[in-house]
Amino acid sequence: HVQLVESGGGSVQVGGSLRLSCVASGDTIGRYCMGWFRQIPDKEREGVAGIESDGSTSYADSVKGRFTVSQDSAKNTLYLKMNNLEPEDTAMYTCAAEHVCPIIFETAHRGQGTQVTVS
Repeated sequence: HVQLVESGGGSVQVGGSLRLSCVASGDTIGRYCMGWFRQIPDKEREGVAGIESDGSTSYADSVKGRFTVSQDSAKNTLYLKMNNLEPEDTAMYTCAAEHVCPIIFETAHRGQGTQVTVS
């Protein structure tokens, strides 16, 4: 099955940008529905963005127009470009993969997460 490793998180100022990466191994991401989730302490986990095998994308209302999800099949990598970051975007970001959409986080293949802090 697919293994996922995220990177690219860090601390950034309000209005700044980050690009998260999720490198997959063990299988091809084109076979999966891929997505990014985030977890803020004491709040519900939120699906941030997703991309299906046909390339169609979806976004949470809170990030539309600021975040862009994409994937590079040659690098077997999922990306999340985050622009105009706000303090409310501070969270642990995790990528996930399922053979079908929508992704059910609890049962999906997922990475360990990467922390994003906006201040």
